[in-house]
Amino acid sequence: MTAASKPITLKEDSVNPKRSTPLGDALRQFRRNKMAVIAFFIISFFIFMALTASQWTSIGFLDAPKGFKARHTINPAGLTRVDPYAEPGQCARDNLDQGKAWCSLLSEEQRARFPGSCRVEIPDPNQRQWCYILGSDGGGKDWMTQTVYGAQVSLAVAFVGSSVSLLLGLVYGMISGFYGGRIDNIMMRFVDFLYGIPGLVIIIIMQVYFREISSKYEDASGLVGFIIEMNKNLGGLLFLFIALGLLSWIGTARLARGQVLSYREKEFVEAARAVGARDRRIIFVHLLPNIIGPLLVAETLAIPGYIFAEAFLSYIGLGVQPGTPSWGEMISRASQEGGFYSNRHMIYVPSAALVLLTLAFNFFGDGLRDALDPRLRGK
Repeated sequence: MTAASKPITLKEDSVNPKRSTPLGDALRQFRRNKMAVIAFFIISFFIFMALTASQWTSIGFLDAPKGFKARHTINPAGLTRVDPYAEPGQCARDNLDQGKAWCSLLSEEQRARFPGSCRVEIPDPNQRQWCYILGSDGGGKDWMTQTVYGAQVSLAVAFVGSSVSLLLGLVYGMISGFYGGRIDNIMMRFVDFLYGIPGLVIIIIMQVYFREISSKYEDASGLVGFIIEMNKNLGGLLFLFIALGLLSWIGTARLARGQVLSYREKEFVEAARAVGARDRRIIFVHLLPNIIGPLLVAETLAIPGYIFAEAFLSYIGLGVQPGTPSWGEMISRASQEGGFYSNRHMIYVPSAALVLLTLAFNFFGDGLRDALDPRLRGK
């Protein structure tokens, strides 16, 4: 007799191997990209900052600290000066300077707050220790508060612009690619025509036109009055959304058309047609889930363009309305108030926020593209 052999034991993993899902594979691939993960946390921080902007400071973005008096001062030489700029970390406290020979010629009401002035005019003792973490502008308004609220504008333009572009481009491109023939030819020639027009120039013209309409029909009623009033309440963002959305969908439409053309002759689409599936079911059930991934990646990579477009339009005065905090508007105001020479923090703070957010979206888009591409998984 032969000795009884030991029973073979199988590990649980070999009997029931873990099944991998496309989403799980994509998440594992995304986590391997360290820059994309860091970019994700940076974007999340900006979103959190924008959503909780009112909790970051006790004053509004249009308000100076309580007790701060903005006054003009005319010195004996006839030069008019206004309130100064607090440097980052500087506190709003009393500062007497009797060394100026002309100080005795000024009354208390004439003395303003600027470097070398006779007196810093903040009479409220509770506010004398107010510190400007990132400095202030010439009116004593906290620069950090304006930067935080400016994130709301940039992120609103980013997400609304990309959503409008995705929706319009997806519908237009899917119709063109699915039906083909003369419909495809006509629709794509229209897209080619729009491609030949400089997009930024058209957006500038549209913004000028919208502003003329707003001033002309400011007291209008009905739908026109409602739209103009809504644009005012949004600080000029509504017309900016319309201008960006009407032109940003062109690239998305071409990408969607190309994806539909590559899938519509596949076996699973032909099988759906053979069993009598309607066009609507084929489009929404069979084609849309397969083409939406590349479109989402493309829109993510396009978001920095929307942010820079808004910043540029606000910089030249065609973006948000005055009084609405925007990084582009802040950079424009800083350059007009001497930010390139004396008050550099006014340039550095919004510029750094703008560059950091756009770089984060670029790295996040690259990581998302690699994660959703099956050919790159496992590399």
